[in-house]
Amino acid sequence: MARAAANGNPSALCVSVVVVVYESGPTLAQCLAAVRAQIFHDYEVLLIDNASSDRTAQAAAKADPSIRLIENAENLGFAAAVNQGARAARGRWLALLNPDAFAEPEWLERLAAAALANPEVHSFTSRQLMAEDPTRLDGLGDVMALAGFPFRGGYTHPNPGALEPGWVFSGCGGAMMIARDLFLKLGGFDERLFCYCEDVDLGYRLRLVGEPTLLVPDAVVRHVGSASTGGRRSDFAVFHGTRNRFWVFVKDTPPVLFWLTLPLHLLATLVLFIRHATRGEIATPVEGLAAGIRHVHVALEARREAQATRTANSWDIARAMTWNPLDLLLRRAFIQPKRTTPPGGA
Repeated sequence: MARAAANGNPSALCVSVVVVVYESGPTLAQCLAAVRAQIFHDYEVLLIDNASSDRTAQAAAKADPSIRLIENAENLGFAAAVNQGARAARGRWLALLNPDAFAEPEWLERLAAAALANPEVHSFTSRQLMAEDPTRLDGLGDVMALAGFPFRGGYTHPNPGALEPGWVFSGCGGAMMIARDLFLKLGGFDERLFCYCEDVDLGYRLRLVGEPTLLVPDAVVRHVGSASTGGRRSDFAVFHGTRNRFWVFVKDTPPVLFWLTLPLHLLATLVLFIRHATRGEIATPVEGLAAGIRHVHVALEARREAQATRTANSWDIARAMTWNPLDLLLRRAFIQPKRTTPPGGA
């Protein structure tokens, strides 16, 4: 894997690219080939294998000894695996990349350039295009609706072309970059979530301590999406997405905003469940929400942790959200101009 450490000192590596692998099949080889093609060379690659049966991570590491492989005896989930990679990483920055995401050759260079140009910012996210149709978006960062519902901004919308960098609510864990020391200081991803919404939760917690996320629209990846979990609407994805969305709302929403938006959250949940019912897939989201309510003590424990370090108030957080319900219904991107001071400061 092409990379260069200044004076041979591993700690001088600028970026650690962390890829979590679980039954990733043929997409992993394409992902790593795209990483090898980066025009930015100051990086290392860590593969964290969550007990895959297909041995693709082992084959990749054997083919390229510069790859650092961590093998787990069981599937620990995306959140815990990324945290493993973060602890083992040598770089100043963590670049998180899904094994079904294929970075354009300038991806790392664009993210590194954004970090250099914005030294007060410590979290960046990418433009994601659909791998099967790059004329359409997979996302422009994550958006949080005032109702406490997160979604991928611009998902399935036409790729809008040239964009200026701007503030988004949170980065997508499939193609983002964050300062390693900040990630570790915040405790990394919340492993109680296992997978899904862990990136929104991290972005929310960054917001709570006044750390915004900047979209770098010329840092581009093409993303297949949920290749390891059976698709975006698989029972696994829907269950964990439903449970974790509820937990993130309970955990991260500041007190005043929580009580003001709780009715909106319940209404949005009802509307979403009606949509699930029209598709004949209501059982799984009901199970997910029931699990979230049954184990709400998990979210309440996490809430005490998250709110203990909060410096932003409810108004700071509300200003970072979209108040337009059509944005949620249509999954429209919500990007605030970089020339404005981000809510919570930077």
